[in-house]
Amino acid sequence: MKILVVSQYFWPENFKINDLCEGLIERGHEVTVYAGMPNYPEGKLFNGYSFFKGPYVEYKGKVKIIRCPLITRGKNKGFRLALNYISFCLLSTFLAPFLVRGKYDKIFAYQLSPIFAALPAVFLKFLKRAPMIIWVTDLWPESLEATHAVTNKKLLKIVEVFVKFIYLHCDKILISSQGFAEKIKALNVPEKKIKFWPQWAESFFGPSANANIVNDPSIPEGFKVMFAGNIGTAQDFETIIEAATILKNEANIQFLILGDGLMKKWAVEQLEVRHLEKTFHFLGRKPIESMPAYYSQSDVLLVSLTDTELFSITIPSKVQTYLASGKPILAALNGEGAKIVDEWKAGYSCPATNPKALADTIVKMSKLSKEDLNQLGVNAYNCYKSEFEREKLISSLEQDLKSLQY
Repeated sequence: MKILVVSQYFWPENFKINDLCEGLIERGHEVTVYAGMPNYPEGKLFNGYSFFKGPYVEYKGKVKIIRCPLITRGKNKGFRLALNYISFCLLSTFLAPFLVRGKYDKIFAYQLSPIFAALPAVFLKFLKRAPMIIWVTDLWPESLEATHAVTNKKLLKIVEVFVKFIYLHCDKILISSQGFAEKIKALNVPEKKIKFWPQWAESFFGPSANANIVNDPSIPEGFKVMFAGNIGTAQDFETIIEAATILKNEANIQFLILGDGLMKKWAVEQLEVRHLEKTFHFLGRKPIESMPAYYSQSDVLLVSLTDTELFSITIPSKVQTYLASGKPILAALNGEGAKIVDEWKAGYSCPATNPKALADTIVKMSKLSKEDLNQLGVNAYNCYKSEFEREKLISSLEQDLKSLQY
């Protein structure tokens, strides 16, 4: 098949769509990606890219990439971030007839924030007369409301109108969490269009990859609780910091943070205010290929989200990489993500936005024997192989793509 992928983000930005395109190429399909100029997460164009000079066409291996100019994210907040979203939506739609030439058999839209990034895919569906699948990994307008990015009810209803328009013009809607289904059906979307299709971990994640040892002197001795990923409001760093404060006299318990984000500056300031310098450590943002080796240094991998209705029906993408790594998981969240950990005995869970419960659960896990911790890790890996294995999921997508007709 000749597949056109529409995504605001693509290599060298680090998103799951990169690995999916590689997987489709591995199966003999021809893949073209229509994406924006790379500027995530720093908010400025990557070296070698220019708004006016491009490159507008390049290749990553066998994947052809067509670039659309956009306004960069800046510092990832406020008016500038809104301009980034709007500029990609408008420019990619307007320029599509000129930049995206030729015929395609299928169109695949990768939907993160914002939902409007899927509008050019809907336009291209009709322009190219090809069926379209959308992969919903972030639910709108609920995401805007949950993060308090938009509180005006009228504006949220306007966003909902656009969301409904997009969903109704898709031939198939893949959802990364089963809890999304009811929200989408409430927009009068036929249930037969909706299918649970979760995220997975890149192929270099796995228990064997954890044998790689990181020579990082900033990693302390002790019972290591590691968080990896975006340090943002949704990840509830206030609760993590508060739990660390409760445990600051437990010298054996160490917090390791891999990643970056809007809340990092605040969190770093809190270390001095709360005297956490000896037990709370920021290791910085690392290349994704090195993450399995860093995971190997942990005793427990921490995933957290704030206590909102949306996040209770969301499976954070890091859950799959944690499971694939065969490490015990501490899920400080409600709903879908915690249910997976509990049902598979892949670790322990505690309620979201509850520092005392998080601190108590960390203490409880720190007292487990090595054998018990290893068994939790084995359970985690078994869960991954059963429910989230990459090849199974890509095979499922391949069948869906083949079955769709315009």
